[in-house]
Amino acid sequence: MSDITTTQSAIFERVQAGRQQVESELSKVIVGQKDVTKQLLVTLMAGGHCMITGAPGLAKTLLVKSISQIFQLNFQRIQFTPDLMPADITGTEILTDTPEAGRQLTFVRGPIFTNLLLADEINRTPPKTQSALLEAMQEHQVTAAGARHTLEEPFFVLATQNPVEMEGTYPLPEAQLDRFLFNVLIDYLPEEDEIEVVRRTTAKSGEAIQPVFSAEDVIAIQGLVREVPVSDDVIQFAVKLTAATRPNTPGSPDFINNYVNWGAGTRAAQALILAGKALALWEGRSYVSKDEIKLLAKPVLRHRILLNYRAQAESTTVEQIIDQLLAQ
Repeated sequence: MSDITTTQSAIFERVQAGRQQVESELSKVIVGQKDVTKQLLVTLMAGGHCMITGAPGLAKTLLVKSISQIFQLNFQRIQFTPDLMPADITGTEILTDTPEAGRQLTFVRGPIFTNLLLADEINRTPPKTQSALLEAMQEHQVTAAGARHTLEEPFFVLATQNPVEMEGTYPLPEAQLDRFLFNVLIDYLPEEDEIEVVRRTTAKSGEAIQPVFSAEDVIAIQGLVREVPVSDDVIQFAVKLTAATRPNTPGSPDFINNYVNWGAGTRAAQALILAGKALALWEGRSYVSKDEIKLLAKPVLRHRILLNYRAQAESTTVEQIIDQLLAQ
């Protein structure tokens, strides 16, 4: 066995040994929401970014902060507001005194210089400020006053949207939404879980979360995710599924032509495969099957399919469109 194979085997065993610990630590503060939690962990392992959509009070911020503690990642939270400026995120240059009694411009880093950035209610700030995240999300760097500043690895953006109060919001353009690996939906809890949440949050503070992995572990896991093998058959399935979302193209179903204005691009197929690798690794498998692709279709595709007015008039949802695609 080569050194590389030995290293990969050690990382694989480390993931499997830590999986139950991560789930146990999260259960100290998060009740239910297992699918949501798994999707956020897959995002972390795949090295992507995640959009979280849910009503207020569903523990979105608590979940993200808890994950940062378990993986020992530096955490910053930005509350997006209409008056937020790009420099409030990336940083700015200020005049400072030098030891030689002179003055110089010094770059003061903004909150984006972290490992895990929570962009809270990202749709409440104008597009100019939203776009300040684009370079950081794609290139993992920030350009300020002509100088490039590299972000520390690993780097993730987890952004939240409130789907209830849409007045005074600025919906993210499709180009920016496409940078997010997943769009995760957080729904209300079942009655039993909600009872448990009320019981916990009205009693004294519970156990503190203990770290399980480190930032270095995350980087190693991301490297191993890329090594997970995928057959050409599974890749073809992901590409065909993505291509089928595009209206007026060869082979697109009638319901796509009738209800979809814009379909998913190639980045969606890439996201399906990369996230499929991360999910397979997390669950202890050394290969990716079509089952992983099907499980991840909704979080990968729901923010990449733009419905037309007919779909809205007939109350057809993106979820229904994806279900029909998978049924075929």
